[in-house]
Amino acid sequence: MRLKYAAIGMMFLFAACKHKDEVDLLNKWHLIEQLADPGDGSGTFQPVDSEKTIQFFNDGTVSSNGSLCTMNTEVGSGSTGTYNTTDSTITVDGCGNQLPYPMTYQMEGQFLILNYPCIEPCREKYEQVD
Repeated sequence: MRLKYAAIGMMFLFAACKHKDEVDLLNKWHLIEQLADPGDGSGTFQPVDSEKTIQFFNDGTVSSNGSLCTMNTEVGSGSTGTYNTTDSTITVDGCGNQLPYPMTYQMEGQFLILNYPCIEPCREKYEQVD
């Protein structure tokens, strides 16, 4: 009988520990901040006024209404590519030498962070579109 109560208690414990606010990558995301470090490690995210979005699809593709080849806030010339959840990378189509290798992404709380391949940190912060 004790084993039965212990098992039930463990199930409640595991259920309570599950993050009910987990964020799913498979969403549309809106650019809200950028970080461009000046080279001394003092850079911080700064708010941007942009309509740039990025969307992840369950078939492993990604699209944006702006260019993902370089860090910018402009929309119009969209980008497409693929993402890999194993190593958290995005490979953007058609960038040539502008983006010589995949960028990485990470989740920080409720935010999506894109890490561009720069010598100093170049990052974009996105929030989910409702």
